Amino acid sequence: MLSRVAENLYWLARYVERAEDTARIVTVNANLLLDLPKGVAPGWRPLVEITGANALFEEHYKDYGERQVVRFLLGDERHAGSIVTALAAARENCRTIRDIVPREFWEQINGLHLFASGELQKGLAKTGRHAYLRELVLRCQTLAGLLDGTMLHDQGFEFLRLGRYLERADMTTRIADVHSANLLPQTDGGRPYDNIQWVSVLKSMTAYQMYRRSEQIRVQRGPVLRFIFKNPHFPRSVRWCIEHARIGLERLPRNEASLREVGRTARLLDGADLPALSQSELHRFVDDVQLGIAALHGEIAATWFPPPLAVEAA
Repeated sequence: MLSRVAENLYWLARYVERAEDTARIVTVNANLLLDLPKGVAPGWRPLVEITGANALFEEHYKDYGERQVVRFLLGDERHAGSIVTALAAARENCRTIRDIVPREFWEQINGLHLFASGELQKGLAKTGRHAYLRELVLRCQTLAGLLDGTMLHDQGFEFLRLGRYLERADMTTRIADVHSANLLPQTDGGRPYDNIQWVSVLKSMTAYQMYRRSEQIRVQRGPVLRFIFKNPHFPRSVRWCIEHARIGLERLPRNEASLREVGRTARLLDGADLPALSQSELHRFVDDVQLGIAALHGEIAATWFPPPLAVEAA
């Protein structure tokens, strides 16, 4: 397989996953604001913090109001993580490898790109936002199912899955870190709403029902952290993503360095006593996991993707 094709497949999957996850967190935050009393609700800034794009946001917007944050996350073309920008990048990656993926997939992703950009104004308005975001999530899930069910499960498919799992693991760690630290004020007044806080974390990943089925206890910090980081059977947990990245890597040549990085991150996850971690310890743990995911991405890029183009000096 050409390194260019492998790279395009990998980033195609990452961009689609990024768009889906962004749609999820915006939907859940809007619903959370309805569940919490005025003065306790966290507002919209945590969503920008999840993406790590605060500097870019503050460069173009004056405050973290609902209208500004929603526009930034849904349709700001200056933000590589916005839904419209991510889907445009996914479509472009797919366009260059149309002979590799099923034709129906190209038609679906092209239609999703046109829907996301063409119906953006409905998504920015409160009245149309829920339907817009729900449609985005469903179409992204359709794309994943279409590939799983119709594409050859060869090396190209493994690069698709690697991109999906690394992006998903990264987003799960970001949601857990930011929501647990900043979602509600660290005051006595915030404690009665801890249950709502952790329910929102689960719902950001469509994990609430599976958490209740797996843990069979009420929603609380320790079990939620254990579930979203370490559960080996839930496909949005970090541990599940890392394990299935390992399975995919084992099917690729020259995989030694990447498998070492997978092993380091897996051992870090397996050795963590998440319920016992303080907030500062949890933050350091999440940083370590994210560094592991970044190192794995770096090894994948160095091993299989074409080298970056040299920029000539002026």
